[in-house]
Amino acid sequence: MALLEYKCPNCSGPIHFDTAKQEMVCPYCDTVISVEALKAMDEEMAQGAEPEQVQWGFDGGEWLPDELRGMAVYSCNSCSGEIVGDETLGATSCPFCGNPIVMTSKFSGDLRPDMLVPFKLNKDAALAALQNHYLKKKLLPKVFKDRNHLDEVKGVYIPFWLYSADADAHLTYNAKYVRRWSDSKFNYTETSTYLVKRSGRIGFSQVPVDGSQAIDDTLMESIEPYNMTQSVGFQSAYLAGFFANKYDVSAEQCSGRANQRMRESTVAEFAKTVVGYAQVIPKSANINLNCGGVKYALLPAWLLGTSWEGRKFTFAMNGQTGKLVGDLPLDKAAYRSWFLKIFGIVAAACLIITQVVLTFL
Repeated sequence: MALLEYKCPNCSGPIHFDTAKQEMVCPYCDTVISVEALKAMDEEMAQGAEPEQVQWGFDGGEWLPDELRGMAVYSCNSCSGEIVGDETLGATSCPFCGNPIVMTSKFSGDLRPDMLVPFKLNKDAALAALQNHYLKKKLLPKVFKDRNHLDEVKGVYIPFWLYSADADAHLTYNAKYVRRWSDSKFNYTETSTYLVKRSGRIGFSQVPVDGSQAIDDTLMESIEPYNMTQSVGFQSAYLAGFFANKYDVSAEQCSGRANQRMRESTVAEFAKTVVGYAQVIPKSANINLNCGGVKYALLPAWLLGTSWEGRKFTFAMNGQTGKLVGDLPLDKAAYRSWFLKIFGIVAAACLIITQVVLTFL
């Protein structure tokens, strides 16, 4: 398995991609190196290298087939420590010496991404966003708000398929228009019913669909959008200091989700054009998608994990824009206290109103 490590040319320390400077930085001697200067190192990766056969086992027994499925072993070039990970792992750091490592064969040949969006925000920004997410959440357990309670915070390049297509749409709606007026004797209501038709074409460019089984699709869609105009051609230097996975769900397997998202967006956009009616009911929608191509990209996200009373909570933050989403636990004692206070206020208000009414009677 070919491994690529980026080291400082001055002190040989491990260098990583700095989100603020958008350059490679050595934390030991403060050397700054442009990403373009490291582009030559990607040529080796682009040629591709077949992974070597990994021999598993130990004296006295052999690994079972089910135990080996989905696993891979890598050897750090700096300290020779063995790294055991998922077979889709593309970038990580050595747990023994801390050097950032890129598994070049995971992104070579047909697996090489077309583009990536670099991280713009660092770990501190992710932690600050989480604390802001907690802000004014009165029903959160107090201990849950403690930053030290976090189990994991990591920056990950998530594999995405980006789909482009044109949608030819023909939609119909049943609509009602209501007119009301009065004279000195009567109130009048006139209801008119219409069959409304809409036809047109909408173009979709780079609609993202998560290509990793390990990441929840809904979570990833919740931190969209990404500004794809800030994407760059793939260079492994951007991965240094972050985790990265290659896709394990193919473009063909993800196409159904892409088609669904485009159709739903088409229906929503056309519905916005049917205005001025008292009621609009969709009747039919005929949408044909004309494929415009698909690209493979890596998009940045911060994943934050914590646990509370045996439950796991995962938060995700867009590594480019800072948008953060995630579920929060409920402090049951605080909820009961809040409910009783509200109930008491409502009951007291009802009692006062009842007394006032009885007084006038």
